[in-house]
Amino acid sequence: MERSLELGNMTRVQEFVLLGLSTSPETREVLFAAFLTLYLLTLLENALIVFLVCSHSELHKPMYFFLGNLSCLEMCYVSVTMPSLLAGLWTGPCHVPFPACMTQLFFFIALICTECTLLASMACDRYVAICRPLHYPLLMRPQVCLGLAGTSWLGGLLVSVVKTVCIASLSYCGPNVLNHFFCDVSPLLNLSCTHVALTELVDFLSAIVILWGSLLVATASYVAIARAVLRMPSAAARRKAFSTCASHLVVVGIFYSATLFIYARPSRMEAMDLNKVLSVIYTVATPMCNPVIYCLRNREVQAAFRRTLHGSRG
Repeated sequence: MERSLELGNMTRVQEFVLLGLSTSPETREVLFAAFLTLYLLTLLENALIVFLVCSHSELHKPMYFFLGNLSCLEMCYVSVTMPSLLAGLWTGPCHVPFPACMTQLFFFIALICTECTLLASMACDRYVAICRPLHYPLLMRPQVCLGLAGTSWLGGLLVSVVKTVCIASLSYCGPNVLNHFFCDVSPLLNLSCTHVALTELVDFLSAIVILWGSLLVATASYVAIARAVLRMPSAAARRKAFSTCASHLVVVGIFYSATLFIYARPSRMEAMDLNKVLSVIYTVATPMCNPVIYCLRNREVQAAFRRTLHGSRG
């Protein structure tokens, strides 16, 4: 009772202060130019993929449908975190109102959960294409692809609603300084002045279901693919199948390694500098590299891009 009265008399935090990626004025200008370039490049690459997939009928296949969804997600994803990162590098520590912080947190959680399930769906698509090629048109028909993509987006939104409501309902009495470049789960839990056991449990359970669940599906798919590829009699067929999946494995490995290290445990992280470095990997590096790894090295995408260039010149 006394604890409740004490918390009730405290002033609720109205805004948070994001320290940003770097507090050194000497490095902020260089980092701002570098990350602004990466941001614009990421938007350009992913927008190009979406345009090519939508405008070329030969790319109207399940694999490219999922890649188009992933590129849309990456543009939204990087636009949620990068503006606050750039603002911190340009002006130094920036003040973010409480509602704006919770809004950023909501979209960030929704998009990262959606990406997990999309990557798992893409792994299933490759499994069916390589291990059950005769059934591929039936198993990956448009209705199934739309269902998988829609479930990924809707599931991410629902998980985010639950987690954001739990975090927003906590009491924040001060201090209000977040040692991060965006409003993330762990830094916010560290600032709460009330018990966070229930919120951490929700966070942990969602990590089990979304992160570990999608990783298990992706891992099982690629293990089955590897076994099928090794049994192929033709060396050329093995190389083609391996080249198709190797790029997917690189992205999945980088994304899940960084994400699981931060989120798949029910405790508040104290090593915030390490948290920020890992966050840069999956909020900046991965969205920029995905189009290159997944699509721009792909022959069909390259052919569609060349036709687009020739058409614009003509």
